[in-house]
Amino acid sequence: MRKIGFIGLGIMGKPMAANLVRKGCDVLVHDVNGAAVSELAGLGAEAGTPESIGTLCDIVFMILPNGAIVKDVLFGRDGIAQRMAKGSLVVDMSSVTPGDSKYCSERLGEAGIFFLDAPVSGGEPKAVDGTLSFMAGGEKAAFETALPFLRMMGASAVLVGGCGSGSVAKLANQIIVNNTIAVVSEAFVFAMKAGADPVKVFEAIRGGLAASEILERKIPMIVERNFSPGGKISINLKDIRNVMQTAHEIDAPLPYTAQLLEIMQGLKIKGALDLDHSAIVHHFERLAGIEVRKKEPR
Repeated sequence: MRKIGFIGLGIMGKPMAANLVRKGCDVLVHDVNGAAVSELAGLGAEAGTPESIGTLCDIVFMILPNGAIVKDVLFGRDGIAQRMAKGSLVVDMSSVTPGDSKYCSERLGEAGIFFLDAPVSGGEPKAVDGTLSFMAGGEKAAFETALPFLRMMGASAVLVGGCGSGSVAKLANQIIVNNTIAVVSEAFVFAMKAGADPVKVFEAIRGGLAASEILERKIPMIVERNFSPGGKISINLKDIRNVMQTAHEIDAPLPYTAQLLEIMQGLKIKGALDLDHSAIVHHFERLAGIEVRKKEPR
């Protein structure tokens, strides 16, 4: 049985690695959070170091907070790339820029190591139940090598194109997701301010053209005032910054997303970074002087 490396056991990575273990993979895990490593070890994974993962694993999956950390894990002083054998494969599932992905691919390619950028969509609930969507960029052979394992963690995996294409698809996804949360938030603040019951408004519109997974997943959280993170504002703010950086590089004007970035910057100042991105509603609530919540029965 081939040994699989998995680096990054955060909100997404921990349940993803757990699904690989539960489905019979021999997994060597690493994270700066020792408690997360111990939890995976309790499920049957093996605790590893960057050195042991680079030496022992011919496929390494990573899901890390940003591109700088990805590069450090790969190419830093204790980077795994210097220990990985030719013909090995790195699958980076982090949300980074297409430029980050291309840089990693080129440097690994010089050492004869394959690279796939394969970020995910679905948030913590789908990471837990193994129904994530993967959007991949890279060579077809690398994708086909990774595919059996991606299917253990997700319900779909699509090779979008060459290196960086997966990261482009992820950023497009984040434009849609976060702007939709903002628009849904604005609409429900409007409804609440106008005196309507937000729960009844949700029930009334969820079967029509306004229906969406965002509506289904985020409005129940908002009306219950439950902002426990499935996708933190901090991570989504990083993604939207990456969107705007990439957009400026390719001369693609994104006026809605530019405004969204400033909204999220304001939420950062208000100390909301560790909340779920459904807390984007706080921006519109402060403007209107009202909170979207369940109405008390009379």
